[in-house]
Amino acid sequence: MKTWRKVAIVIGVALLAGVGWLVVYELNKGVASVQTGPVVRQDLTSLVSASGEIRPKNYTNVLGEGIGKITDIVVKEGDRVQKGDVLLHLENIQPGADVQAQAATVEAAESGQKAAAANYDSAQATQAQRQADLEKAKLDWQRGQQLYKEQLISKQDYDAFKATYDSAAAALSASQAQLAQTRAAREQAHSSLDQTQATLTHMKDVLRKTTYTAPISGIVSYIDVRVGENVVPGIQNAQGSFLMTISDMSVVTAEVKVDETDITNVRDGQPADITIDAVPGKVFKGRVTQVGELAILRTSGQAAMTETTANTQEARDFKVVVTIDDPPSSLRPGLSATAKIQTAHKAAVLTVPIQALAVRSESAIEAGERGDSGTVTLAASNADGTAGGDVQGVFVVRRGRAVFVPVETGITGATDIEVSSGLQEGDEIVTGSYKALRTLRPGAKVKVDNSPPKHDETSD
Repeated sequence: MKTWRKVAIVIGVALLAGVGWLVVYELNKGVASVQTGPVVRQDLTSLVSASGEIRPKNYTNVLGEGIGKITDIVVKEGDRVQKGDVLLHLENIQPGADVQAQAATVEAAESGQKAAAANYDSAQATQAQRQADLEKAKLDWQRGQQLYKEQLISKQDYDAFKATYDSAAAALSASQAQLAQTRAAREQAHSSLDQTQATLTHMKDVLRKTTYTAPISGIVSYIDVRVGENVVPGIQNAQGSFLMTISDMSVVTAEVKVDETDITNVRDGQPADITIDAVPGKVFKGRVTQVGELAILRTSGQAAMTETTANTQEARDFKVVVTIDDPPSSLRPGLSATAKIQTAHKAAVLTVPIQALAVRSESAIEAGERGDSGTVTLAASNADGTAGGDVQGVFVVRRGRAVFVPVETGITGATDIEVSSGLQEGDEIVTGSYKALRTLRPGAKVKVDNSPPKHDETSD
């Protein structure tokens, strides 16, 4: 074959290839490559995920009540204690001596009260005797007066009767004064005894505060002191020395922080799945038992309503307490935990992948219905910066075109969202890619490519 023929054949093949490429190019011009999936009916659960830490429902911090040096710590971290068990001792030589001395003072005061009571009883008996003597002397004098009038006795006998009566009356007055005096002495002795007993009670309390006992039953979760350190009690607004923490692990909770955008969906009683970093591979069941009412700043942990944080614009969380069902005995306060709270559940609802949702302006939708081409119009904004004239929907593939269909949505799951209107089960919708969904025009031609992504060997 001659050379010019070979050249002609090569040129002819090249021309044919160019024409073919041009035809294919024109056919695919303006066609977007997309990934699709069907609208499916399934059960959907809306979850709110939040992280926090394990905490006992009931715990108490043991603080310093008395003053002194620690001589002995009976327990160690991790020990289980019952209410009333001894935790530690302070030096108690001086308080013990004060109690013994005051106890002796109380005994002396009790003896003094008994003596005062005996004196009072004796004064009462003396007064009764003087009263009887006065009654007898009065009767004798009255008879003496009658006999003297009848001149049956002498003036000397009459005067004797009168003197005896006057003497009895004076003796009764003296016994009455003595009775009042002994009554006052008895009351004084009683008051003195009460005072010394109150002082003894105070000193016993001081002595008691040198021995610390468990206020509740639980686990010694933390000890902050050592033997030889000094303990001081709290005064006014300053709390006493922090000694240790006792945690009742019979009821265990996960205290988590829920983002402010999710807190409105969280309610008491909602079920939750709790995972704990220290117990991998296991999910614990629980329920929401407390939902915080006050926002907490994410960085500082302070309440957002305080004067110092009123104008802070940082992210905020709300405290939510989830009580764990049947917690294992191995749990300890402070372990990291994550709670997935089930805020809603619907069975057999139409769902689409969350990433399939798109927002287009009304003008872009109208242009697509007319078949106009051009760039996509995303969220239009009003003068005040708020979105206006925007429609939420998905792209449904119909006869090779992406038709924008407005939809109404319901609850949101982990990867899917409920569609309450606008679609039918089995509709083929555009689910990707992200770039395609972002730039896709209503009514645009599309080419479905659901093949798996190619492996990038250069990344190995």
